[in-house]
Amino acid sequence: MRHGIGRDFEKPGRSVALGIHGMAATSHPVATLTAIEVLKDGGNAIDAAIAACAVQSVAEPAMTGIGGDCFVLYAPHGGPTIHAFNGAGRAPAGTDAAALRAQGLAAIPASSPHAVTIPGAVDAWCRLNADHGRMPLARLLEPAIALAAEGFAVTPRVAFDWAMYRDVLAQRPAATAAYLPGGAPPEAGDVLRLPALARTLKAIADRGRAAFYEGPVAAEMVATLRAEGGVHTAEDFAAAGGRYVTPVRTRFRDYAVHECPPPGQGIIALLMLNILAHFPGSGDPMDPARLHIEIEAARLAYAVRGAILADGSPVSGRTLLSAEFAADLARRIDPDRAATDLPSFAGPEHRDTVYLTVVDRDRNAVSFINSVFQSFGGGIVAPESGVLLHNRGMSFTLDPGHPNTLAPGKQPMHTIIPGMMTEDRGAGERVVMPFGVMGGHFQAMGQAHLVTKVVDYGMDLQSAMQLPRLFPIPGTELVEAEATLPEASRAGLAARGHRFTPAEDPIGGSQAIWIDWDRGVLMGASEPRKDGVALGY
Repeated sequence: MRHGIGRDFEKPGRSVALGIHGMAATSHPVATLTAIEVLKDGGNAIDAAIAACAVQSVAEPAMTGIGGDCFVLYAPHGGPTIHAFNGAGRAPAGTDAAALRAQGLAAIPASSPHAVTIPGAVDAWCRLNADHGRMPLARLLEPAIALAAEGFAVTPRVAFDWAMYRDVLAQRPAATAAYLPGGAPPEAGDVLRLPALARTLKAIADRGRAAFYEGPVAAEMVATLRAEGGVHTAEDFAAAGGRYVTPVRTRFRDYAVHECPPPGQGIIALLMLNILAHFPGSGDPMDPARLHIEIEAARLAYAVRGAILADGSPVSGRTLLSAEFAADLARRIDPDRAATDLPSFAGPEHRDTVYLTVVDRDRNAVSFINSVFQSFGGGIVAPESGVLLHNRGMSFTLDPGHPNTLAPGKQPMHTIIPGMMTEDRGAGERVVMPFGVMGGHFQAMGQAHLVTKVVDYGMDLQSAMQLPRLFPIPGTELVEAEATLPEASRAGLAARGHRFTPAEDPIGGSQAIWIDWDRGVLMGASEPRKDGVALGY
């Protein structure tokens, strides 16, 4: 299959990026440039991804940071071995769900210290760099340190997100001082400096993970959280650490799609692909008949997610991805009518993450995602170190007996999921597409949507990303739709019983790279809903 040759040049959009030696795709132009510079200086895909993500931790602070979590898929030389790394934080040892219920809480509030699990990103970066990188971590963090110390220009989509979440930052003096200069969000083109964050990044560059999880930085994070009622301790931070895990996979048409296992929702993307495998796709990718199938498949898959997905889920991945289970769910879809007996699911809304992908000249391929969960997390900032803490623990439930109930040392259900697609090329499987979709809950549907548009409809990566999006909001009968959804699609879906609500902001974001092994070419694409680009050389 050859991709990237089907663009209509009379329509708005952009072409896929092309390269021979290396390719990077991120949601921020400076991050993409940083990744390419690292590759040209002799770094590999892991090095470039870490350097790019560190830059985004400065320049896209609403979306990601060193106070967040990280998941990675890495395929040395393009496979067949794919390493998966779970860099998610765990709840503190002193966590007590019953005590929170006794306080009258039915869920963990967004701005609560109880929503802060021990951040896993820095540990993940250090471990991956040590195990698979070529360059020292200090070199990789130099661009981010310089941006934070000397200043960076705020890009348009970053400014848009910043303004939307001004109230989150205004709740606390430390967040206001760091991220609301003059009491207001920066506008596009404004230059912002984050000197405290620069100092902490420099400490990590000099001393590695110990600079974050031990010593003054960790002590300040603990003090900040405990002052707000948290139960975090220095021991919780010192004991933090991610782990390598075995990827889960499924076949879709002639390809295999790989994901990190639970507690991430990657297995739900695979389940949705298994359901969609029962419905061949062709013709117009915005055909309402096809979009209806995608909506219904998402509703069923997300109902499964809400019921069982958790750290230590009682249902095995083999059961979830069995052919019989997918066939049973597919039979429940009425091609002519939206389901009205919807399974219920409720969870915190979330759209805020950065995803990036890099492939180097040796065809090492990395799929990399890093997040602070909601925009600017819960707005808790440790002032001296400049660490903005995520609020991923919101994804726990407080319901006793549920697989995802908050508990000491437990990871919450995660929405962030890096993906990787492989093809059997006779001598073994090789990666053809590292990819990911941002957008919180949307990510599982977004991945399935992207894969089917590339595989079933033969679309190039950039064109597939630019299609209008919709998303059935879990736990409701509403379908969130972007304003660009064609009227014919909207009318056809409405005739099948779907009810729409406007998207509050653009739905998600994505990056991907296609590896054309036969021609020795890399094709990259970056989401037009963000500021980023794909660049190759």
